[in-house]
Amino acid sequence: MYIDSHCHINFPDLASKLPEVFDLMAANQVSHALCISVELEKFPEIRALAEAYPNVYASVGVHPDHEDCTEPTVEQLVALADHPKVVAIGETGLDYFRLTGDLEWQRERFRTHIRAARASRKPLVIHTRSAADDTLRIMREEQAGEAGGVMHCFTESLAVAEAAVEQGFYISFSGIVTFKNAKALREVAAAIPLERMLIETDSPYLAPVPHRGQTNEPGFVKHVAEEIARVRGMAAEAVGEITTQNFFRLFAAARP
Repeated sequence: MYIDSHCHINFPDLASKLPEVFDLMAANQVSHALCISVELEKFPEIRALAEAYPNVYASVGVHPDHEDCTEPTVEQLVALADHPKVVAIGETGLDYFRLTGDLEWQRERFRTHIRAARASRKPLVIHTRSAADDTLRIMREEQAGEAGGVMHCFTESLAVAEAAVEQGFYISFSGIVTFKNAKALREVAAAIPLERMLIETDSPYLAPVPHRGQTNEPGFVKHVAEEIARVRGMAAEAVGEITTQNFFRLFAAARP
């Protein structure tokens, strides 16, 4: 019924208890999870998880927050993405909130990922924080729409969401949409087309209400669907069905 389109189950908080993680997914009708790469050094762990579990998929990429790490090349990303369980490039993008100063290296890394996505014909997983204008500009300049993808853990305005959708991207909502102070984000969730929506946990971070403050898990993604259903006046099961269809449409390599 539900799919977690963005999680980090290879991180220590979850990797140490994977049987319990999968049990909770099953109990909450979460059928699949996409485990997201943030650095190349840890990519083999993610690929191994995807190979070991039929309902886990992987991405390959380097997060914009990771300054002192192996810098990927287009050729390297394309080669690593050439695997049946690797369904996306990223996460990539821009983050002007956590890092300051000359961030041209971040923008160049983003361009590298977009070029790799276009070359590999696999969609992008994009992170943007305090950098929406530059993110959208680089997406246009590099023709990111040819690859498509998702704006993950979306927290920007409706105008930014609409601009991303115009470029062929999906908008993914995390547990943040359940937070008391997220009224503006709920308005975005109520407004964008359902056929362009995904749900995620970004676990082990950002646990949704009623689990806020706990270690987040893929099994909690149903609470994101429930909140979106509430603001849209529809059943959570319908949100689950639509976002599941969207997931397999976007991540075509993951189709069962």
